[in-house]
Amino acid sequence: QVQLVESGGGLVQPGGSLRLSCAASGFTLDYYAIGWFRQAPGKEREGVSCISRNDGSTYYADSVKGRFTISRDNAKNTMYLEMNSLKPEDTAVYYCKAAWGKAEHWGQGTQVFVSS
Repeated sequence: QVQLVESGGGLVQPGGSLRLSCAASGFTLDYYAIGWFRQAPGKEREGVSCISRNDGSTYYADSVKGRFTISRDNAKNTMYLEMNSLKPEDTAVYYCKAAWGKAEHWGQGTQVFVSS
């Protein structure tokens, strides 16, 4: 079964850290461009970070640049989003995505809540 399964979300205080994981099954993540998106209540889903399939270059939204780090472990068929210095405005449901040509897979989402 082709799927992406996320984990690692939760409640954290401002300034804290979380690491989100997204494990792929049924396909080889190495062949895909990968990315993380988030959707806050009442807002549209937005791109947070991604890694190009072609050259491995990374992209970060301005709002997370310098605080978040995207990575992948091909041996584990898993992608990660390391989030540091979290802010209340980072509160959202975070989704992972893998794309290759017309093939596109999304995770089910994991909730991140930043609050004191």
